[in-house]
Amino acid sequence: MTSPSAIQDSYPYQNEPIWSKSEKTIARKAFDVALGRELHEVIQEAKKMASQIQQSSDLWDLEHYLTERRKEINRKYDYRYSQLTHVFGRLLYERRLREEELRGLREDKLNSIRSVAQFLAKYAA
Repeated sequence: MTSPSAIQDSYPYQNEPIWSKSEKTIARKAFDVALGRELHEVIQEAKKMASQIQQSSDLWDLEHYLTERRKEINRKYDYRYSQLTHVFGRLLYERRLREEELRGLREDKLNSIRSVAQFLAKYAA
């Protein structure tokens, strides 16, 4: 027979919020929209840089820019449910996501997201 404490500890992330099916749909859409916006900015900047290439060092500057942005984007956009409130908080802080785009998430998640955004704003100040 399993003890009650063993059942509680069987879930690896006790403090991880539970995402309903509708919240997962909202989260995926918001995540994809923010990622799309950021990638669009990278594309525009890369096109601008490419159009100004005059010498080989300009080419390597473009390569460096793209590599650094790819690394940054890969670190930032983590779609694990255990990380989404932090990801959305950062995206909200960076104005890559609007709170309206998260409408439909439960209030506890929205509060966590707002809290992360507020922390980042205070930290940056």
